[in-house]
Amino acid sequence: MAQTLYDVLVIGGGHAGAEAAHAAARMGARTALITLDRGKIGMMSCNPAIGGLAKGQLVKEIDALGGLMGRITDRAGIQFRQLNASKGPAVRSSRAQCDKLLYARTMQDVLSAVSGLDLLEGEVSELLFDEKTNKIQGVMLSGEPLHASSVVITSGTFLRAIMHTGDEKSTGGRVGERASTGLSPSIERLGFRLRRLKTGTPPRLHRRSIPWDQLPIQAGDPQPTPFSFFTETLNFPVLPQVPCHVTYTNEQTHQIIEANFGRSPMYRGDITGAGPRYCPSIEDKVKRFRDKERHQVFLEPEGLDVDEVYVNGISTSLPRDVQEAFVRSIVGLEKAEFIRYGYAVEYDAVDARQLKRTYESKDWGGLFFAGQVNGTSGYEEAAAQGLIAGINAAAKALDRDPFILQRDQAYMGVLADDLTLKGSDEPYRMFTSRAEFRLLLREDNADMRLSELGHQVGVLGDEDFRRFSDKKAKMERFSSHLKGYYFTPKAETLRRFEELGYNVQLKDRISAWELLKRPKVVLDEILSDLNFDETLEPAWRGAVETEARYEGYIKRDLELLERVRKSDAMKIPPTIDYAGIGGLSNEVKNRLLEARPETIGQASRLQGITPASIANLVIHLRMRERA
Repeated sequence: MAQTLYDVLVIGGGHAGAEAAHAAARMGARTALITLDRGKIGMMSCNPAIGGLAKGQLVKEIDALGGLMGRITDRAGIQFRQLNASKGPAVRSSRAQCDKLLYARTMQDVLSAVSGLDLLEGEVSELLFDEKTNKIQGVMLSGEPLHASSVVITSGTFLRAIMHTGDEKSTGGRVGERASTGLSPSIERLGFRLRRLKTGTPPRLHRRSIPWDQLPIQAGDPQPTPFSFFTETLNFPVLPQVPCHVTYTNEQTHQIIEANFGRSPMYRGDITGAGPRYCPSIEDKVKRFRDKERHQVFLEPEGLDVDEVYVNGISTSLPRDVQEAFVRSIVGLEKAEFIRYGYAVEYDAVDARQLKRTYESKDWGGLFFAGQVNGTSGYEEAAAQGLIAGINAAAKALDRDPFILQRDQAYMGVLADDLTLKGSDEPYRMFTSRAEFRLLLREDNADMRLSELGHQVGVLGDEDFRRFSDKKAKMERFSSHLKGYYFTPKAETLRRFEELGYNVQLKDRISAWELLKRPKVVLDEILSDLNFDETLEPAWRGAVETEARYEGYIKRDLELLERVRKSDAMKIPPTIDYAGIGGLSNEVKNRLLEARPETIGQASRLQGITPASIANLVIHLRMRERA
């Protein structure tokens, strides 16, 4: 057998590849990141923003484990916003507009400085594997073999990729970048089911052609909060903050688009891949929502020193002349100058049901997949998969235990479970509604949930872990203080509550912790009364306040979680013969065989699997244990 040169090879330099390579190298695995162009590592191919609803939770979790996305965002962010700020803490999410060129340059600089990580240029044309052991051995890179114990494929939208604008077609996964053509056949030879998916991007317009003073402003938060738990807040934000602007499509816009459906590659049949339902093209919006008089459009700067404006909300693959016509029908864009036209990309993706929750192949040891190649959409979902795949690729190469996050531990666990259990007929997007225990999986407690695990596996460094431990200890002291500090029904106290507008009728003493459960009571308003002699950052106080205010709901979820865990934890052997299990219909057997769930909990979440089927499966497993 040829000598292994690397422990881990990562193919692709997008958001998944960057996190995978960084994590593997941090764990002590000798790692190489292979990309077609080093200058494109960390590029924001589409929207120049990080985070969003549920996506912000993913970024916080990546950060808590020691990943890069949150830290890079804080250094490149030009507008920070808290979404759903007026709603409950379970659905609040962070979003940041970024300087896309600075984001990529910063990511490249950080990766270049990681010990044990090499950045290699070239095209991977083939996977090397041993059919006798069903193990991956490396890749063919630019015609030469390169051996490794683990390989992580994070090819994004580049596998046999074709770009469409009207009837114009060209190969490539991004404007100006060629497609990867040799890797798909090699993946298929290993028995993977490939399907075609589609994503799209809107036009980019020149900033000087837009009358900004005539358009409504969408401003960022007046006091921005960093994405990363480890960013110093003293001199934050790092960069000048800029506004975005808002406009809308109108009836004329829709008429132009409708009149040209026949020239759309989607409706003409040129594109066969499924697109993202929750981020549809403007053609889809007009066709599916004919009753809507207008659709919102966000004008987002792509950086401080670039002229491009990202037109969020009108992703399209219509011909160039049609794009010019419908864009210029929108208020504020009548004289728009195009820097780049919108286009759609069709590409190969694997069926993620052929992967374990570690993102390793169920059939080929040491082969991992992460990112859009697994059928997801979005930078955040890609980065989350990349981090977990990178950790597990290094663990595999270094003979360590696999790293698996459960659905109740993290959105990253929900993501892995959904993808590898159910797959996706269209690009998968994370939502808070996908998480059964979303009140437990908030943004503000991601580090409390995950940073100890990140340090244990070796991704989160000692200095950052010390900072986390100091924060945790201080928050615990503050929580204890709130539970032990009492307000008594004295006239002075009642006057104070009345001044604050609190309708609190005190007949007995009440702790500050219990007081926070009352309507309208705000921690910061009573902070000066509490005589706590340590200073806590606003975000830390907010996390403690949430724990106090929602304590009853959190306890209820934890009790439910314990019951779910007991029934879900039973493991299903990978070699199980479903055909030999009595009481299962052929349909159920086929569904189980196709998905190959790892636990009873996963099996119970499969579509079409009845409680009676689960009961028969449990009985079979228990009899097998006794045999």
